[in-house]
Amino acid sequence: MDNRSPYIVDAPSVSVIMFKVLLALIPGIALYVYAFGLGVILNIFLASLTVILTESAILAIRKLPIKVFILDGSGLVAAWLLALSIPSIAPWWIIVLGTLLCITFGKHVYGGLGYNLFNPAMLGYAILLISFPLIMSQWQIPNSFIENNIEWFDQIKIIMNSSLLSKETIDAMSSATPLDYIKTQLTLNQPLSVIQQNKIFGFLGGKGLELISLGYLAGGLYLLKEKIISWHLPVSFLASLFIIASIFYSIAPDTYASPLFHVMSGGSILCAFFIITDPVSGPTTPKGKIYFGIAIGLLVFIIRIFGGYPEGVAFAVLIMNIFVPLIDSLTQPRIFGHK
Repeated sequence: MDNRSPYIVDAPSVSVIMFKVLLALIPGIALYVYAFGLGVILNIFLASLTVILTESAILAIRKLPIKVFILDGSGLVAAWLLALSIPSIAPWWIIVLGTLLCITFGKHVYGGLGYNLFNPAMLGYAILLISFPLIMSQWQIPNSFIENNIEWFDQIKIIMNSSLLSKETIDAMSSATPLDYIKTQLTLNQPLSVIQQNKIFGFLGGKGLELISLGYLAGGLYLLKEKIISWHLPVSFLASLFIIASIFYSIAPDTYASPLFHVMSGGSILCAFFIITDPVSGPTTPKGKIYFGIAIGLLVFIIRIFGGYPEGVAFAVLIMNIFVPLIDSLTQPRIFGHK
């Protein structure tokens, strides 16, 4: 007979939660492979191997049990999110270096899981973007594998050793992202209606990328169903991004992209369900989560439109991570019986 009070339930372990997060990423990854090839799988493999080796070394130095801390899965989640955020044809050492940095400086430098101030994956991504802007801007041409029948193994050759392929082949496989292309063409006084006729654009966002976003959305809904995350962060973030994009779009539709484009482009859906929902670097109160999501949505749009980078997810998340302790302190619910 269970003598525990009926309102006390067994909370899932960290490893179970992280396993479900990894499972929720599978639909998006599968669609990523379908649209862009095997490069993302190689990046995930390299990131996973790097995080295991890096955490093993750090835990050995700290004289902590290696098996227990690695099996919690938090390092793998950060590594996978980083691998999904960088170009799928980036050189192999980019994901290795980024994973090493995100685990070392994003997690263990603060004391390990539960103590990190910043989102580890976004910290690693931001460092890579600032340090190697050219490499981090060379993305796979959307749906080139589907439409042009380019060999998947050409992509693997680029990642492992770009000298194995001609510059013409590499150039034929890479391009700017839709967000980057719009920002560049607008500076050349091209109207948005003309810009979006380029083959890299799909129905709502970037061709291929909008399909991947639907995969991330399916995974996010699974996390909501399993109560791994709450609705507050994804809904507030997406609503904030949609509303501010709608305001600018209504003012100048030939200068500012539609709200649906902003939601379905870049890392918006991945951010909504997998990045800002990090339980350590985000707020803990329901009201705080709403404020946090709204602020990140606004910052993402501001950086995309007025900033020097076409995508603002990483910088927006890192900026708001700084304010999490303040947000939590200001949004604590009133204690029952206290005025």
